[in-house]
Amino acid sequence: MNTNQVFLGLGSNVGHREAHLQYAISQLQRDEMIVFHAASTVEETEPVGNVEQGAFLNQVVQVSTSYSPNELLQCCLRIEEDRGRIRDVKWGPRTLDIDILFFGSMVFNQSDLTIPHPEGMNRSFVVEPMARLAPSFTHPISGETMLEHQASLQKRVS
Repeated sequence: MNTNQVFLGLGSNVGHREAHLQYAISQLQRDEMIVFHAASTVEETEPVGNVEQGAFLNQVVQVSTSYSPNELLQCCLRIEEDRGRIRDVKWGPRTLDIDILFFGSMVFNQSDLTIPHPEGMNRSFVVEPMARLAPSFTHPISGETMLEHQASLQKRVS
């Protein structure tokens, strides 16, 4: 089986947030095409965007998969739907959000999916757990490791 190292960002700010994250992990672990490797700690973060809403719980998980990027996207969308995800407001509240952050060293750009995630390296709730889970993982566009991205982001926000 040809597999790719993949990092997914999980987030929830509606209902029982931690249960939504745990559900996503359990569904990923049950999928025959996905091997679960690690999960970061769960962090509470302020929402991004100009929509008034509650705080998020976020975490990053590391998996490997033989899915294509589009097949993995469909898998993630099904898991979100199972938890009642409604897409009516951009950056709005959500029961569960699963973003494909990285898919190995792939650079992928379609109308419904961009990999690496275009905003991931600007968000501490992605960069910090990535630096802990895979400090030497190299961003396929910038060529920087996650530790280097973490240092760069810390300089920008301080």
